[in-house]
Amino acid sequence: MTAGNGPVILTRGLTKRYRRVTAVDDVDLEVRAGDRYGFLGPNGSGKTTTVRMLLGLVYATSGSIEVLGRPVPRELRSVLPDVGALVEGPAAYPHLSAAANLALMDAAAPYPGGPGLLTAGRDRRRRIREALEIVGLAAVGRRPVKAFSLGMRQRLGIAGALLRQPRLLVLDEPTNGLDPQGIIEMRDLFVRLNENGTTVFLSSHVLSEVEALCTRVGIMDRGRLVAQEELADLRQPTGRVLVQVEDPRAAKTVLDGYVESADGSTLAVRVLPVAEVTRRLVRAGVAVHEAVAERRTLEDVVLGLTGPGSDRVDGAGRADPDGSVAEAEPRSLFDPRGRVGEP
Repeated sequence: MTAGNGPVILTRGLTKRYRRVTAVDDVDLEVRAGDRYGFLGPNGSGKTTTVRMLLGLVYATSGSIEVLGRPVPRELRSVLPDVGALVEGPAAYPHLSAAANLALMDAAAPYPGGPGLLTAGRDRRRRIREALEIVGLAAVGRRPVKAFSLGMRQRLGIAGALLRQPRLLVLDEPTNGLDPQGIIEMRDLFVRLNENGTTVFLSSHVLSEVEALCTRVGIMDRGRLVAQEELADLRQPTGRVLVQVEDPRAAKTVLDGYVESADGSTLAVRVLPVAEVTRRLVRAGVAVHEAVAERRTLEDVVLGLTGPGSDRVDGAGRADPDGSVAEAEPRSLFDPRGRVGEP
């Protein structure tokens, strides 16, 4: 298989165990060239472990991985020059400038065929300058990183991922620490890179960002890949029409028997299609402001497919040593068994 005619990321039966705990369980990922792929799931679902295996930072217990058509980790050195990555937050030497940190990062990375044009000082300085400009740090390239805000450090990490104009961009929570304007800037940047041929693989908890950016998603839960589809296919219609009207009381009378619920001036209508709902209301003289077929949100899909994350510590979703999940018996706030100092 070659990177030109096959998936950019392909795993088969990918599994990672830590003693008795299975962190990743028989995962078959397929990320196609040109995808903007969102990798989702609650904390502890196996997302970051999977990403680390894709980059050769953790070895799989079993299964296979191909990145850009080459097996990983066996041919990792030939793969990494074409991959830009930001995993688990950016790291930098705080006393060095942003530009100096990028120079060290670039020098430490492998080069295909050994040292050559890419390692030349002039070319490296040009690529560092361009990366800092792209992420909005051109004016502070010589400032020590210890003076950077959290958002500026995040931008620096993204700049490091872009130094080599990668064919594949692997990002783990890339918008952490960014303000709303910065989030929009980075989203637009990733779209532009994708339009210019870079495949984007994005792991994130921010569902609204994934919904705005990604065209395809994979959803993890308790180590397993529970869904992998086009985003548009996951967001299927619910079968209801949401209609906003001038006079909700009159609209309910016109649509008697079809109104499932009401929220102010917006009615949820079942069975009837949008055109029929609108036709009946207009014919009865009820002004219609908006009528749309309701679709499931990405949040609806993810919550419907996944359980609680590993950061929940009240007992629900608690992981036993064998990796299974035990459900806790709910307790009332006033249950004597819940008092401090009592079992």
